[in-house]
Amino acid sequence: MSGFWARQGIVPHLRWGFVALTLFMIGDGIESGFLSPYLAEHGFGAGQTSLLWSVYGFVVAVAAWLSGALAEAFGPRHVMLAGFAIWVVFEVAFLVALAQGNFTVMLLAFGVRGLGYPLFSYGFLVWVATDTPEAALGKAVGWYWFFFVLGLGVVSSYYAGAVLPVLGEFGTLASSLAFIGVGGLLLLFLVKARRPAPAGLRSSLRSVLGAFTIVVERPKIGLAGIVRVINTLGFYAFVVFLSTFMVRDVGLSTPQWQTAWGTLTLTNILANVVFGYVADRIGRVRTVAWFGGLLCALSVPAFYYVPQLAGPNFWAILLVAVVYGAGLSGFVPLSAIAPALAPHRVGAAIAILNLGAGVSQFLGPVSAGLVGPLGVAGTLWLIAGLYVVGIVLTHCLRERRATEDHSTSDKTLTGRTAA
Repeated sequence: MSGFWARQGIVPHLRWGFVALTLFMIGDGIESGFLSPYLAEHGFGAGQTSLLWSVYGFVVAVAAWLSGALAEAFGPRHVMLAGFAIWVVFEVAFLVALAQGNFTVMLLAFGVRGLGYPLFSYGFLVWVATDTPEAALGKAVGWYWFFFVLGLGVVSSYYAGAVLPVLGEFGTLASSLAFIGVGGLLLLFLVKARRPAPAGLRSSLRSVLGAFTIVVERPKIGLAGIVRVINTLGFYAFVVFLSTFMVRDVGLSTPQWQTAWGTLTLTNILANVVFGYVADRIGRVRTVAWFGGLLCALSVPAFYYVPQLAGPNFWAILLVAVVYGAGLSGFVPLSAIAPALAPHRVGAAIAILNLGAGVSQFLGPVSAGLVGPLGVAGTLWLIAGLYVVGIVLTHCLRERRATEDHSTSDKTLTGRTAA
């Protein structure tokens, strides 16, 4: 049975880590749908709420960047445990400050808590990339992103919606500690390192500095980071302006568009796994370029032109959302490509991808500001053009050796698993 799971990309000693990741991300995502209106109801102004999320987002971006290098330096398990401890301590501090209405302490606690989830989740991504056999790494990162999004974007939302009428907002926020706690305990007792963490201050500092120098040593890692920016830039831009366009201009009802958006996310979750398997079969670069870049480049302008042709046709727009959600998943193999480009600097390589994710989350809303001068159609064409650029850059990530040939992958996997 262990051999079966290893062939799927889930090596035995990390199996419970995927469960821990899911529970942790459920706890982290519970607040996302109602914290802002809850703060407004309790007298905190829009400026204060915006500042709270801005500080949090900045800390998350920095922590996401450094988490890979720290995991490489001190070992993924230690970094994950540090993220778990930080999250619990500063969530308690945030809840106490929230109950007292002390915004200064809330800002400090919420900001520092932002270190927690990147250290835990992206530390585990380094662990997966380091300990999974090369032939199954595409599947492994597919499963990683499946469980990540399942916890953060799906289960957490359904859970919050179910318990808010029972526990209230504050009680629901506090219940997140239960999910985080169980996830941390699973990590502590059931997920063990296969080899000791790196030792020595000098080597640890060198690994951390690698997060800064890796793009000079391996320029293709920098290109992978740019492709990662392009990956979700459109998604974060759509959060800002696409719902308004679909409801106000196209004529969908709000529930219809919410259903389409939710289906987009569900498709993304399922396709994360599918494209992990596809990448290990036909090649990771091909998968990112043609299933990721091409599907996104085609579906982005379709969000404008399909309604122009079909009107507020829910099923036609839903189909476009499904294609775009699948296209976003086509970029999943980047998390396997980058480590292969720097096999002795896995943590630093993933750190650059994490930085790209943070930059994407920042630039997406910025690009949404172009709707004013360019209009919806012009902005969508610009985003589609970026995906085409991403296709070109992805092809630059090929290694000289035949990394795309997986004809002997089963043999390689069997040998490495047995070792």
